Amino acid sequence: QVQVVESGGGSVQAGGSLRLSCAASGRSFSNAAMGWFRQAPGKEREFVAAIHWSGASSSYVDPVKGRFTISRDNAKSTVLLHMNSLKPEDTAVYYCAQVDSTNWSHPLFESHWGQGTQVTVSS
Repeated sequence: QVQVVESGGGSVQAGGSLRLSCAASGRSFSNAAMGWFRQAPGKEREFVAAIHWSGASSSYVDPVKGRFTISRDNAKSTVLLHMNSLKPEDTAVYYCAQVDSTNWSHPLFESHWGQGTQVTVSS
């Protein structure tokens, strides 16, 4: 029900910062828990962060805790991922997706991934 377009990726040196944006559409966006996932070449797609539909709470995978912050603006139908202190292991294509409200680490629709946005962190 929620369609997304990711942007904001780029190339940075280790220790740098980036802000990823997810422009969403769909009448259900304001009621949908949203999350970010990432996938490096040759690796499985992994959960990064998710946020409650109201923005009142969030969840992060251990490697990014304290460095990444997920936020949302329901009025603008956007989800952001602020990434600080980036590390080479953060290099991946980042995807935004609606997540299962009862299990935020899983996308609600596995077959509906978008193009994603590339993040490259050099050492």
